[in-house]
Amino acid sequence: MMQNWSSARGATASLRSGLDASGRDAYPLVRYQVSEVVLMSRPVIGIIGNSHMANDTYPVQAAGVSNIEAVADLTGAIPLIVPALPKVGAIADLLTACDGFVFTGGRPNVHPSLYGHEPTEKHGAFDPDRDAVTLPLISECVARAVPIFGICRGFQEFNVAFGGTLHPEIREIPGRINHRMPPDGTLEEKFELRHTVSLTPGGQFHRLLGKDEIMVNSLHGQGILDRGERVVIEGLASDGTPEAIVIKGAQGFAMGVQWHPEWNAVADPVSRTLFIAFGEAVSAWAQRRRREMGAAV
Repeated sequence: MMQNWSSARGATASLRSGLDASGRDAYPLVRYQVSEVVLMSRPVIGIIGNSHMANDTYPVQAAGVSNIEAVADLTGAIPLIVPALPKVGAIADLLTACDGFVFTGGRPNVHPSLYGHEPTEKHGAFDPDRDAVTLPLISECVARAVPIFGICRGFQEFNVAFGGTLHPEIREIPGRINHRMPPDGTLEEKFELRHTVSLTPGGQFHRLLGKDEIMVNSLHGQGILDRGERVVIEGLASDGTPEAIVIKGAQGFAMGVQWHPEWNAVADPVSRTLFIAFGEAVSAWAQRRRREMGAAV
């Protein structure tokens, strides 16, 4: 076996690794275990993909490079894009394949029917396939203590998964500021730090970041209206908009932010700390899972 894989004992079978031009074995016969549990030395973090149309004609599932690089550079895990298509994999399959999940941002919004509201023009576009994957996956991850990190839309999905509601245009709420992405400028200008977030003293974010207040970027139109039953708000913008949440009673890492920490994650101290902590939680979960799987064979 390759050195970055380990296996459990089981029945022996054979696999021919290749033939030369004459049809003879080009390499020695490889022996492997039929009932082996093949385990990677690095954990795998699933990055929830989004639906896009390439060249306005070809449907694709994709994830932003900044999400992929943040996971690769800071968590110690292998990033794996997870198609947000319910027909290609059951929730149980995703939980088997991955040791943690990043619920990314995305332009389409959670369909309001999933939290008891009627859709309007202000709700924008929807992606029912992603809803069908993410909402049950979030609930199951929390139930199994699988580490999860919610970003922007993912933050909002956390809230809906636990019975909360969303407002389609928080800038229309009296006293709120405009949290939407600036329409013009470079990517650097669009993702620049724009407002403060005050953290709950003694909360998970406060303990992790060691700060009472942080600066974040802002690229969202929707926001939490009513928090879900197990959703604990630990960070507020100066206008009262919820910006950081945790899931009450979760045994694993279950933190969500309304901003985009994946942007410039290595250089930004807040983003860096969040992704490193998430990676440590994923690594601990992966080690525990591998021990349990090894003991079961």
